[in-house]
Amino acid sequence: MCLLSSVTYWDSSSITCLTSTHRDQDNPLRRHGILEMLSGLEYAAQAMGIHVGLTQNISEHNASVGYLGAIRDIQIWHPTFQQIMDDLTIEANLVLEQHLSFIYAFSIKAREAMLLQGRASIFIQGPEAIT
Repeated sequence: MCLLSSVTYWDSSSITCLTSTHRDQDNPLRRHGILEMLSGLEYAAQAMGIHVGLTQNISEHNASVGYLGAIRDIQIWHPTFQQIMDDLTIEANLVLEQHLSFIYAFSIKAREAMLLQGRASIFIQGPEAIT
């Protein structure tokens, strides 16, 4: 499931992505027709994963699986995406990196209106982690 439409900017410590998939009635994260704001965590996780893929040589570690770890300091300004008609901007900023473990601060905005923000950790592991 790819929820992000494009990467508009990235460098060694940050990424900005755009999407309009929150408006899709067949969005796979909808429950009973509602896309809850907490679904934004998947949008942020995908942005973080893309950033790791762009900035790290994962293949040299034989790494292939990413896991979302702890989520902290979540702030939510709207309960759902239902009334959000503008495209979403997803930003992720690398806070800490330690051997295939990463902590990012992230935010999701519609225009300049903040919808969701927080911090999350992701971990990349090799094929031996798949059971």
